[in-house]
This record gives sequence, structure tokens and C-alpha cells, in this order.
Amino acid sequence: MRIAITGASGLVGSALSSRLQTDGHETVAVVRRAPGDDEIGWSIDDKRIDAGAFDGIDAVVHLAGAGIGDKRWTDDYKREILESRTVGTALVAQAVNEATNGPKVLLSGSAVGYYGSSPTQTFDETSPAGTGFLADVCEAWEAAAAPAQVDGTRVVLLRTGIVLSAKGGALKKQLPLFKLGLGGKMGTGDQWQSWIHIDDEVGAIVHLLTSEVAGPVNLTAPNPVPQAGFADALGDVLGRPTFLPIPKFGPKLLLGGELADNLLFTGQNVVPAALENDGFTFQHPTLDGALRDLLKK
Repeated sequence: MRIAITGASGLVGSALSSRLQTDGHETVAVVRRAPGDDEIGWSIDDKRIDAGAFDGIDAVVHLAGAGIGDKRWTDDYKREILESRTVGTALVAQAVNEATNGPKVLLSGSAVGYYGSSPTQTFDETSPAGTGFLADVCEAWEAAAAPAQVDGTRVVLLRTGIVLSAKGGALKKQLPLFKLGLGGKMGTGDQWQSWIHIDDEVGAIVHLLTSEVAGPVNLTAPNPVPQAGFADALGDVLGRPTFLPIPKFGPKLLLGGELADNLLFTGQNVVPAALENDGFTFQHPTLDGALRDLLKK
């Protein structure tokens, strides 16, 4: 297949590109800089994508968007988080519709933040949207992909959880503290963490390229854990203590209250019902096994 990827240089995009090329597919990066040979140029700021961008493309995997935890949530950055997703997705959907001999499938990014947060509920793909900034962003993000279905393109909404990788993301940021024996539960530690190993994230995307599934799909491992359980598992794998709790005031001071509350002190128990019903097999279904594989312990 010939597969276009936005966000191809990111944590998931780079791993996906490598896997697809290993499997014998051709990948075409959609880039904001001046495009090179066999690349596609676009600009979310200018609301522009190359004419005929997806002509002759078999599938599009759309992963681009401003990092949720990259900066404090000022009003301006919250607007950037939203518009980088809604404007970018609208451009992709439009280019899919306008393509000659274009994509038969669009896998479009989303996140488990769609469900809002809850300490008690379990969410699958039939659960309604929650409330709050991240839920609102995800709902608008997914709606922007809907026009791509007009000409019969299969649209899949990738509701991704916390992607675990030693090369980046949340795990890499936590490792220095935990290696020093200073990691522990955050706040009460009761908040759910719906995680997925990077290999299963990529594997699920590859699976969905040729599946018949459409609509929302949760990209999470089948065994979410409370944050305290995550901290204990990471400490156990590293052979370090995790008895020091991290009080709320530290991260709130560093990140700002709204960002810290949304990313660290609330969560959701999300299960991958659609993937499992479609026969996808997780390589790393348990957290201990996933961490040991990533950290080679």
C-alpha cells in the first residue's frame, strides 16, 4: 500500500513509518516544511494542503496535533491544541474527498479524553462523550473527520490512551524520578491510567488499515490500572522504592492547575472492545510485561 502519514516524525508516527516500511509498504510523510521528493506539504496556519495531495494514495493515517502536555494551558495554547486538530483534520478530510483514485481508508487521531474522567465508570466505544476541555476537543476533532466519509471512505477514529515507549512520551519523562527512587503515586493514586505499549499502538493501526471496522476504536491495552498501581509496577521493574507520594501542589505549580488536573490527577478506565471484537491480539496486555519489555528487564 501507499500510505500518507501526518505527524510522521512524532513518537507514534516514526514507529509506524518504520513498521510499515519493514512490511513492504510505501510511506509518504505530510510535512509542514518545504516538502522533499515524495512528500506532501501542508500548513495548518495557512489552512493549505498541496493540490492533489492524496491522489494515488491508498490510505491516510492522520496523527498530527499540538502536544497536550507540551506547554501550560494558557487561552492561546488551548486554542492551538483545538485548532491544530480541527483545522488539520478538516484539511485532511477535504483532500481525501478531492483525491483522484484516492484513499479507501482514513485513520484519524483522537484520544481517550473523549470520555471525560471518572473514578468508577468503564468506557468502551459505545460510551458517550464526557465533559471538560479535552472531551470537547476530542469531540470536535472527530467531527472534523466525518466529511471524509462522503465518498465511501472508511473512517476510523483512533482514541488513543497513554502510549508507553522508552523513546518518548509519559514513560520517558517519569523514568529519571523513578530511577532515583523518588517516584510514587500522584495525589490519591486512584485515577485510572489507560495505557498501551508502542508496539501494540502501531500494531493496532496496521491492523485497522485492512480491517472492516469503522468509527471509534479505543487504542488501549485490555488492563488499565490506577495510577498508584502504575507507579508500583514501574518501581518494581526498576527495583526502586515508590513510597513517596507526589502531592498535588508540586505538579500544579510546575504545569498549572488545569493541565495537572487533566493529565495527572484524573483519568478514565477505557477498554479496547472494538479491537478485541475484531480479533486483534495484544503483544503486551499486562503492564508488568509491557514495562519489562520496554525497559528490557
